[in-house]
Amino acid sequence: MALVLSGINNIKPSLKNGFNCNYRWTLLFIELSAGNYPSNSPVKFRGDSGLQDGNSTGTHDLVGGFYDSGNNIKFSFPTAYTVTLLSWTVIEYHQKYTDIGELDHVKDIIKWGSDYLLKHFVPPNATFAAPILYSQVGSANSDSKNPNDINCWERPEDMTYQRPASTCDITASDLAGEIVAALSAASLVFKDDQAYSKDLVDAAEKLFELATNVDSTKQGTYTTVDACGGEARNFYNSSGYLDELIWGGTWLFFATGNTSYLEDATRRYDDAEKDKIPFDEGIFYWNNKFTANSVLLTRLRFFHDVGYPYEDALLSSSNLTDSVMCSYLSDQNFDKTQDKSLFNCIPYLNIHVNYILGDNPMKMSYMLGFGDHFPTQVHHRSSSIPWDNQHYSCAEGDRWLNSVDPNPNVLLGAMVAGPDQNDSFIDQRDKPKFTEQLFRALLI
Repeated sequence: MALVLSGINNIKPSLKNGFNCNYRWTLLFIELSAGNYPSNSPVKFRGDSGLQDGNSTGTHDLVGGFYDSGNNIKFSFPTAYTVTLLSWTVIEYHQKYTDIGELDHVKDIIKWGSDYLLKHFVPPNATFAAPILYSQVGSANSDSKNPNDINCWERPEDMTYQRPASTCDITASDLAGEIVAALSAASLVFKDDQAYSKDLVDAAEKLFELATNVDSTKQGTYTTVDACGGEARNFYNSSGYLDELIWGGTWLFFATGNTSYLEDATRRYDDAEKDKIPFDEGIFYWNNKFTANSVLLTRLRFFHDVGYPYEDALLSSSNLTDSVMCSYLSDQNFDKTQDKSLFNCIPYLNIHVNYILGDNPMKMSYMLGFGDHFPTQVHHRSSSIPWDNQHYSCAEGDRWLNSVDPNPNVLLGAMVAGPDQNDSFIDQRDKPKFTEQLFRALLI
């Protein structure tokens, strides 16, 4: 069956002609969104889906957002993390996006996510006496005998089964902090749209106020409460919440200039450092924002005279950032300049990016569409089922799950889970350990 490259021009980039296509294509993968599908999307094998999301609550619209990897479920925690990171890339590399003609594109994706996250926080009102956070839409119960978003192999456009929404209270401190960070960072991206930027900041400030005013003995992680994150525990289990509260407070300070948020972040910093998990040391991903917090707080120390009482905490974060950055460098990774006053750091990340793009023992690109040899049996529902105006039930979808044919639709720009520790890779749809793909905002 012929492969469909998402309606994009047939470009075959290689390691020799730069990474601009990678930026564009990674954004294309994130385009695979939920809800009323954007008419201007270049991805042509998708349509409207999940238009009843939130109806199970009877009161709230939860349409939109992004599906998680190859499944039809929507998790709020990694969605907020992705929106925060994409916003950060625009804040840092605004001109780079402009130069390659992708600024409007990435801003559209961020807004799709921030619009969705605004729906996930319901402050106290006439209907709800207590604030509500939504952590999940859809069911991830793999033991269920009823069709759901994990055990049914079906395009999102064909879903007819029930999709419950998981609710949390304000003690889900990590989820609250991550949503605060996402809304705050996005507000900076859209600062030229004053009304929308204010909506984002207002929601972030209200949520942060509620989340940080909770008795500290009641603060916790969203996955410890079954009704809130019991199912998410198997996918995005959160090991702590202090790093998210610092993350949210720091971004809120950047968005507002209100030093009370910086004070809150720096006050929690030492406690968060004690709460770190050893095997997460120096790693930045959806479960650990400690290193990223250190980078953000260090920038404040270098570029803003925030002064007492924040200097000690900011110095601590600066020292940690130095050690983390230096740990990435070896004698083989940098050379002195002629006057020996500066270091010309050879891009360490290029080694890893080149590995992803084909410079590896398998001679395979793990970014789909890049080069001539990349995975073809990706563990992804809408990619593996033909876009042929036919409705396929869960039972009929198993035909595509178990097929050995290439996916009829290529997830251009997606990066699969990749090889094992021995550099071996199995290109089979029923082996998600190798062929499932996730949001890779850090790759951008």
